[in-house]
Amino acid sequence: MIPYATVEEAAVALGRNLTWLETAWFDYSATKSDYYLHCHTILFLFLIFSFVPLPLVLVEVARSASGWFDRYKIQPKVQYSVSDMFRCYRDVMKMFLLVVGPLQLVSYPSIEMIGIRTGLPLPSGWEILAQLVVYFLIEDYTNYWIHRFFHCKWGYEKVHRVHHEYVSPFGYAATYAHWAEVLLLGIPSFLGPAIAPGHMITFWLWIALRQVEAIETHSGYEFPWSPTKYIPFYGGAEYHDYHHYVGGQSQSNFASVFTYCDYIYGTDKGYRFQKKLLQEMKGESEKSRKQNGGLKCE
Repeated sequence: MIPYATVEEAAVALGRNLTWLETAWFDYSATKSDYYLHCHTILFLFLIFSFVPLPLVLVEVARSASGWFDRYKIQPKVQYSVSDMFRCYRDVMKMFLLVVGPLQLVSYPSIEMIGIRTGLPLPSGWEILAQLVVYFLIEDYTNYWIHRFFHCKWGYEKVHRVHHEYVSPFGYAATYAHWAEVLLLGIPSFLGPAIAPGHMITFWLWIALRQVEAIETHSGYEFPWSPTKYIPFYGGAEYHDYHHYVGGQSQSNFASVFTYCDYIYGTDKGYRFQKKLLQEMKGESEKSRKQNGGLKCE
């Protein structure tokens, strides 16, 4: 809770006028407890899980109906109906109500312990960006090793096989998983804020971006206009789709966000070999097409 009664009092304490964002934050949060603000995370997760995948549902429906977007579908032979996707969403919401939501309700003491603050001043844009980069790097590295553990015989058969029920993933399948996997993979997401604690707004932004990224990499589509293509070492949908395609036998592409761990530890060799092979086949096909097109009838 902000320890100032008025905006003027806050400005005196800070030694400057509040920015319009800080004023808006003061107006909203000044009378609310830190626990109440923390519980907003539940609402944000619900909105992201429910609405961010919706455009991908529309893309899949349009593709199934008319063939639109076929060129961007990574596994074009696989089609999902609206009922298939809704069934997945229903299971995700069941997990949300039984595991994710209650976990957020009881996790406030840990948020308080690591020092996530809710007061003024608000962090600068550069501070938020720096912390988000740290959070993504820490999450990516620790998630890599937990994911590899889930692909050992016991981990896969007892837990991770649930997530791999969808050989060709789609948006709602990003958070479709066994409850134990949901809990364990929450640890990497929490480590970054625990090591470099910031403002609650940064924490919310981190949670939102991580979930949107997971939905994007599970979209089943490789869109050439995606802004994530400009992020160095970013895996993306095609990269993670290979992991689902290979399935239980997969010892490749464990990365959650970036590809450097797979490259360093050699767990992207199968993917790189297949990609090289497909490029060579595509090149040969294109060469043959041009040669045949150049033949003239006598």
